[in-house]
Amino acid sequence: MASGALRRRRGAPFRVSVVLIATALVRLAASAAERTATSGPEPDWHVVSVAALLPPAACTASKVASNWSALHVVHRHGPCSPLQARSAPPPHAELLNDDQARVDSIHRKVAAAASPALEQARGAKGVTLPAQRGISLGTGNYVVSVGLGTPARDVTVVFDTGSDLSWVQCTPCSDCYEQKDPLFDPARSSTYSAVPCAAPECQGLDSRSCSPDRKCRYEVVYGDQSQTDGALARDTLTLTPSDALPGFVFGCGERDTGLFGRADGLVGLGREKVSLSSQAASKYGAGFSYCLPSSPSAGGYLSLGGPAPANARFTAMETRHDTPSFYYVGLVGVKVAGRTVRVSPIVFAAAGTVIDSGTVITRLPPRAYAGLRSAFARSMGRYGYKRAPALSILDTCYDFTGHTTVRIPSVALVFAGGAAVGLDFSGVLYVAKVAQACLAFAPNGDGADVGILGNTQQKTLAVVYDVANNKIGFGANGCS
Repeated sequence: MASGALRRRRGAPFRVSVVLIATALVRLAASAAERTATSGPEPDWHVVSVAALLPPAACTASKVASNWSALHVVHRHGPCSPLQARSAPPPHAELLNDDQARVDSIHRKVAAAASPALEQARGAKGVTLPAQRGISLGTGNYVVSVGLGTPARDVTVVFDTGSDLSWVQCTPCSDCYEQKDPLFDPARSSTYSAVPCAAPECQGLDSRSCSPDRKCRYEVVYGDQSQTDGALARDTLTLTPSDALPGFVFGCGERDTGLFGRADGLVGLGREKVSLSSQAASKYGAGFSYCLPSSPSAGGYLSLGGPAPANARFTAMETRHDTPSFYYVGLVGVKVAGRTVRVSPIVFAAAGTVIDSGTVITRLPPRAYAGLRSAFARSMGRYGYKRAPALSILDTCYDFTGHTTVRIPSVALVFAGGAAVGLDFSGVLYVAKVAQACLAFAPNGDGADVGILGNTQQKTLAVVYDVANNKIGFGANGCS
């Protein structure tokens, strides 16, 4: 009895010591975390002020200074946009749902091209990639202003790397959607002319017809059955006050149905001959580049020709003959906080990856996204951030309420040839509000669906389309 009591008395200090040691270790860990939080950024992590998570209400963009044909790029719904309405921008959930509609249409386009029978059935209806696709135009696309005609009339258009034919709404118009600016009037341009049916530009269109006087008519029907049709025409396109492109072929829309927003039209930058980039290649070189700003309150640029930035990292531009308008890149991996996510390159290569200026959120194969999400969540768990509800297609969200700064693991995309491209903080998180900031990636519904590199991940990068040499490059801090 006495011996047992003695053993218990001897054991008690041991148990107390274990508790004290554990408590001390927790305090040491907390102290180390606090020192880390105040001593500066860690490698492979973004340290961001919570106050800077949301964009300023006022426009902070400055005009691009360039010797090349650089156009000023702004977010369609931001305070810098010439299309800005007095009403508030659409809710984030609506923008993201519309983004999914665009993605679904791209997937249908690629799947139809891979299946000749399905492609033939769709071709009878004139279905093409949703360039300016009804409500999907409101999913966060970017706009530029150019001059059209002589004298030049300013028009504000969405630019889209997934579309070829450029077009604006023209008068007279039998059925046009509401836009901010007056309709373009061909009668007031001394350089306007209609394209004949026999012209190569007409013969190269996917859907065309001839008027009684043998002038070319075009029609484009988008994935949601919105459409534009009218006269195929030529006129002078003015890029800068001292830089113009005579004889630019575009669509003069006379019947444009669907919820296209308030833009005057669209500029296509796809790979077909009728796109702006292809038409301008003889003057500026085969290629273009752009930088999308970090927030809707800032500005970027779109440039035809010009040298690539010295820090650009290039990967091969892949070609798929079944969908020749698209720009494919060889995405082979992802890194989180400097560590490679364990996903086989075969997973990415199965369906390929399209880079698209009109899609907002990057879509990854389901297995690749699961690996990315798991690695990201583990890293975020290091700081114990509170989880927030999902936002539409975004399922990994956090609540930063009460924090003054946040630490976000870096994300880098790895391309064929070894190019690893680190994303800006604005390309990692989609911030709807401080209480709901989400990982800005989403999974495809099927591993066979083509991956899409969206415009959120492209923010602040100089994205270089070197068509002449069949490669695409990415340069950090491209908008500065």
